[in-house]
Amino acid sequence: MYKIKLTETAADSLRSFDAGTRNKIISRIEELKESPLQLGKSLSGPLKEYRTIRAAGQRYRIIYKVLEREVVVVVINVGIRKEGDKKDIYSLMKKLLNTGLLD
Repeated sequence: MYKIKLTETAADSLRSFDAGTRNKIISRIEELKESPLQLGKSLSGPLKEYRTIRAAGQRYRIIYKVLEREVVVVVINVGIRKEGDKKDIYSLMKKLLNTGLLD
């Protein structure tokens, strides 16, 4: 079983959602303890080190990284998929990566 760790960014994002959405996302994060490599899918391009899984009505995404040696799943960020929007979770992740905040 994997241990779950949240980054400060992910924790802040979770706090911003209403209680119902937050509970659904947390439930989905809990599922990652069992088989994080089978549940999510790998991202590509600059985010290739990360994985994603859908949550809370398919609209929300959980971005995470699996550290197999430590048996840890690090939840990097949580947000809404809005392709073309500057608040799109993948756009935000690329900005964090480009500014060096994900190292």
